[in-house]
Amino acid sequence: MPKTAWHAARKRRLRRGSPPHAVAHHQRGVWQRFGRMRESGRGTWIAFLAVLGPGLLAGLSDDDPAGITTYSVLGADFGYTLLWIIPASTVLLVQFHLMAVRLGAATGKGFVGLIREKWGRGAGYFAVGGLLFANFGTICAEYAGISAACGLVGIPSWISAPMAGVLISLVVVLGSFHRVERVLLIISATLALYIVDGLLAGPDWSAVWHHSLVPHLPTNPAGWIAIAAALGTTLAPWGLAFIQSYAVDKKISLESLHWARADVIIGSVLTGVIGLSIAVACAATLHRAGVHIADAGDAAKALQPLAGRFATLLFGAGLLGAALLAAAVVPIATAYSIAEGVGEPASLDLDSRHFQWFYAAFIGLTIMAVSVVSLPSLPLIPLIYATQVVNAVVLPLHVIALQLLASSASISGTSRSGQWTRAAGWVSIVLILACVGALGWSWVAGRFGD
Repeated sequence: MPKTAWHAARKRRLRRGSPPHAVAHHQRGVWQRFGRMRESGRGTWIAFLAVLGPGLLAGLSDDDPAGITTYSVLGADFGYTLLWIIPASTVLLVQFHLMAVRLGAATGKGFVGLIREKWGRGAGYFAVGGLLFANFGTICAEYAGISAACGLVGIPSWISAPMAGVLISLVVVLGSFHRVERVLLIISATLALYIVDGLLAGPDWSAVWHHSLVPHLPTNPAGWIAIAAALGTTLAPWGLAFIQSYAVDKKISLESLHWARADVIIGSVLTGVIGLSIAVACAATLHRAGVHIADAGDAAKALQPLAGRFATLLFGAGLLGAALLAAAVVPIATAYSIAEGVGEPASLDLDSRHFQWFYAAFIGLTIMAVSVVSLPSLPLIPLIYATQVVNAVVLPLHVIALQLLASSASISGTSRSGQWTRAAGWVSIVLILACVGALGWSWVAGRFGD
């Protein structure tokens, strides 16, 4: 039997002969009541809290250990010069997350499920393969972040990574959808510590303001790699797949889309602010002191003599919270995609006492990632940075497919993207392709130009 009372009640209604549309009618009635409460000046927060989650979790999970490492390296190696890529990526994040949530609300299906429906099983398997290739390195990066954060207090990775994997798996597999969501939202609150870190670093605010708004193009391949990594970690393909499938799992409807948009915008803006705070903290301290870092753990240690022990503790606590959040969300996103690709149910409310592709994929990915991170002398830092570049390279395929699905009348019906939304989407896709193309060109020029 499903774990939630709502599903149990639904099953009883259907057994008594209630028509399938009764559930949809009930959901419409709920949102109509929310609408009447809103019009009378009551229930605004209730309506918003009812859809809160997809935008916050998908956005804040982008500030994972791989993202923190990327932003830290961006600030430490390039100072304030390349800060503009973070606000620019945040704008794209809002745009495509809104598109994904609307598509999920209109169709009731996840990203890979729609690909399978529109272009066939082969395309669905190809999408699963691409996301699995890009996501597995990111999942390893999340557990590497847990190990790095616990390593600051002397806990070895062969203890911290397996313990985290077991705890996260128990919460996801045994908990109901809403219980899992509450745990993840509580963990996500720890990321606010990075905003405090950015303030403690005492940056040059005029330089921050200028370089955040005015693009300065890199002059070497390392700069383009940093830009591609920042774009890939902010607008991650797994995040786009997650927010659509999660919105479907949460039963976001077109009637509640108004509040879901607010959730997406808030989550995306917070993601950008936190990423900018990390880069600014490292630019104001590590770059100014000429300190080069390899990962977020190095950044936390290097901050102590420059910004004080309190800044180090905040950085380390934020790293652990970010790692725990993303170590749950990225495997969930991948499990959604795998289950949708093979045509099986994909939900956090499935019956865990019987075999489910969704849970099997989640546990399998977690075990493999923990095993990789627990290996001694594994070069995790190149893996973390490389996964973000891979995300940027895979990203164009994902956003093009998302744009085509959202623009398709046969898929989205009357909720298809409007003319201006489609035009803005293609402009953004061209910019993403230009960024990836510039990365490839700079790499070729740097390798064969001498």
